[in-house]
Amino acid sequence: MPEIADNGRTWLLTGPTSSYALHLTEADELVHLHWGPGIALADAEALAALPASERGASFESPLDGREEYPVEGGPRFVRPALSVRTDERRGTEWSYEDFEADGDELRLRFRDAGLSVTLHYRMRGDVVERWTTLRNDGERPLELLRADSATWTLPERDDWRLSQLHGRWAAESRLTRSPLTYGEQVIGSRRGHTGHQHLPWVALDTDATEERGEVYGCALGWSGSWRIAVAQLPDARVQITGGAGYDDSGLLRLAAGESFTTPVFAGLWSDAGFGGASRTWHAYQRAYVVPDAEQDRPVLFNSWEATYFDISEEQQGALARRAAAMGVELFVVDDGWFGARTGDHAGLGDWRPNPDRFPGGLKPLADYVHGLGMQFGIWVEPEMVNPDSELYRAHPDWVQFQSGRKRTEFRNQLVLNLAREDVQEYLWEQLHGLLSSAPVDYVKWDFNRCFTDAGWPDDPYPQRLWVDHVQALYALLDRLRAAHPGVAFESCSGGGGRIDLGIMSRTDQVWTSDNTDPLDRLDIQHGFSQIHPARVMAAWVTDSPNTQLNGRVSSLRFRFVSAMAGVLGVGGDLSEWSEEELAEARRWVDLYKEIRPLVQQGDLYRLRPPAGGLSAVQYVRGDESVVLAWLQAQRFGEPVPALRLRGLDPTGTYECRESGEVHRGAVLLHHGLRTGLRGDLDATVIRLRRI
Repeated sequence: MPEIADNGRTWLLTGPTSSYALHLTEADELVHLHWGPGIALADAEALAALPASERGASFESPLDGREEYPVEGGPRFVRPALSVRTDERRGTEWSYEDFEADGDELRLRFRDAGLSVTLHYRMRGDVVERWTTLRNDGERPLELLRADSATWTLPERDDWRLSQLHGRWAAESRLTRSPLTYGEQVIGSRRGHTGHQHLPWVALDTDATEERGEVYGCALGWSGSWRIAVAQLPDARVQITGGAGYDDSGLLRLAAGESFTTPVFAGLWSDAGFGGASRTWHAYQRAYVVPDAEQDRPVLFNSWEATYFDISEEQQGALARRAAAMGVELFVVDDGWFGARTGDHAGLGDWRPNPDRFPGGLKPLADYVHGLGMQFGIWVEPEMVNPDSELYRAHPDWVQFQSGRKRTEFRNQLVLNLAREDVQEYLWEQLHGLLSSAPVDYVKWDFNRCFTDAGWPDDPYPQRLWVDHVQALYALLDRLRAAHPGVAFESCSGGGGRIDLGIMSRTDQVWTSDNTDPLDRLDIQHGFSQIHPARVMAAWVTDSPNTQLNGRVSSLRFRFVSAMAGVLGVGGDLSEWSEEELAEARRWVDLYKEIRPLVQQGDLYRLRPPAGGLSAVQYVRGDESVVLAWLQAQRFGEPVPALRLRGLDPTGTYECRESGEVHRGAVLLHHGLRTGLRGDLDATVIRLRRI
């Protein structure tokens, strides 16, 4: 519940370890007071009473670097979070109306002529959620050129350092840290989806380590184009502004009575280093974002790399038998089961089982898979269409396109204009009918190309499709989940191209990357874990050598331990695995099921990053802990270093199941590591239990 000063002009939100405070001045300017260690309301009022620092005459703004939500217009020079245009004018000159505290949510209302602006705040744990609602209460339309979710103001510090996750296809979530310099650092996506190039997350610190020091982090919950700008202002203050859309050319047009609610831009402060910040993010997502997060995700098998497009009911059944014998709990038929889908050139949009491959539809195979004791899943890519499809031949105007221009194809496909209501209804009918026709338990929802010709020739404001596409996607997923509550969904976009808090609130897990090489995955998973929990991080064991990317040879042991750091899956061609490999795989699957509650629900400690030698992660839950360790390379005569574990009771006694060692207090692993790791690309699992 937000705390409110007696004068109703100072507000304080407090979590377990942190507080966030803001204040409305006598001039009705909304300014930021505090974000950091927990304080009392009296402390916030004392901060509000301090005089504002003097600025440099007319060349500086008294508001820049202090405002909670800078708008365009007036005495401001910083990047505006809100830019509005009408037929008469551009900019905002707003006035305060009132506030409302409803449960754990604080709402502050402002008005500018016919525009109503509501700023929303909510504290969940130590994560502050912020978003904005804009409503046109006037009689004429207005245009939102820019409508960011929030602006975050950091305390004055020297030598800020910026962390971000960058990458590309098959090399997502690469962590980089660099000094923050004067000016702006802008990351985002112009591609219509979250993108492989950046995750919508930043973190700032001055001297933090993995387990010590202050860290500020922000993450945006939006699955379309987006932008986050980190600015060090001329007086060294730092502000972070972010929201939907990349540029300021036009977001939406609001007719009289229409409103737009921005996505959530969440932020946290931690004094427990990058690891503490990560654990706070993970706990927040498991508690408030991910559906049914308390339920562990099953071990799956996906048929893609075993069969590609050459599939049949009989062949899938044979793979299912091998997967079931391995202990797999979810069998997934990937691309190629529908329409004329014998390659990537045709069939997208025609979501009916191919009658030659599945004469009785999907139900016979689903029933067979269920009879083997597994759940049944399928792959779909609903937002796309092949020009060679029944759908496109019937409705060529249903795609995004620019009039008089060539329709750009990637992977022989175009993007459906999901902003159209007829497209939305078609997809609902197709997918609802599909999920009603067979006992499907899981849907892998893919998105394999970016927006290019994002046009809508018949619409008076075609650029709205950038926002409306995402909102329609959310609505379709929400509708399907409500109609089929037993079906789990995975978000995929050519791997990690659509991973954010928005899509995670509607899906049960995400496909982290198309790169399944176990060594490459260590870096990808290390970056992913900075913000997202292992509970949603799908990871597969595939064949060796890795013919998809680099030809690297790795042991089944190394591949399994790498994938066991998240939601374990298997994607190799089981028909080619030997009996010895299948038996070893069964042992790894059995072990994963033992440690799964710790991995998917426990607290993560990154013990050593994947930097070329030994790397390791630790999960702690209650009186149990498990360590996954990987040795990338070992030089002759160089011993495997010991690991000091974290998150355990320093007064407790712990037994290592692998080595039989008994430890008291701080646990230093050495014997178990040195006997379990014997050479290049080796890996081990070490379990500890309090006794």
